[in-house]
Amino acid sequence: MYVYLEAEEMRAKTVTHVEYEILKQVLENIPLDEVETSMVNDSVTEKRFNTGAKNVAVLVRNLMNRRKHRLPRTHKDYTQKEE
Repeated sequence: MYVYLEAEEMRAKTVTHVEYEILKQVLENIPLDEVETSMVNDSVTEKRFNTGAKNVAVLVRNLMNRRKHRLPRTHKDYTQKEE
């Protein structure tokens, strides 16, 4: 389930803020059990699945990290842009 943020943080302040929160939900709350069950039937496919899942998690984290400097400054995950 969604962990509710404080009322001020929950308000969609920018499109980037919304994108970040959606990506966070995708990463943290979408189970892959059904996909795994349908794709994995031996040790080779299990290794492929685990590698693919890790790669997708890295992609989503990268998308999130690229948005952190554009979050509202009061957001707990906000960080200044590195130069």
